[in-house]
Amino acid sequence: MLDWAPILIGLLLFILLSPGLLFQLPGNTHHIEFGSFATNVKAVLVHTLLFFCIYTILISALGIHIYTCAKCDMADWGPVIIAVVLFVLLSPGLLFQIPAGGRLIEFGNMQTSGASILVHAIIYFGLITIFLIVIGVHIYTG
Repeated sequence: MLDWAPILIGLLLFILLSPGLLFQLPGNTHHIEFGSFATNVKAVLVHTLLFFCIYTILISALGIHIYTCAKCDMADWGPVIIAVVLFVLLSPGLLFQIPAGGRLIEFGNMQTSGASILVHAIIYFGLITIFLIVIGVHIYTG
């Protein structure tokens, strides 16, 4: 049986914590900005830390596992690491943005939009599903 909870929680957090959508900490001109649809490297790092903390707490507090197995008494860090890495790599505007203003793609423009967050969230969903369900990446600690 497949457990989609780590994927859906990661997807929701990816959307809600994308710098510039709801808020950006730190902002480009203020300590915190709301709905600016812009980003910067510091904001991506702060939002990545927030993503990591919230995702780890939710996964641990809810006792979510990818599947039942002989190793289930061990902590599986695979979902956390994959989700955090994808959050950084797919943050709209940091490495790339799809769509970008009047262009299909731009690289490192530090901008975002609702459409970009939606497209990047779809890419996030596809990749995290591949890594966690199809490939089954697990990192056990004990």
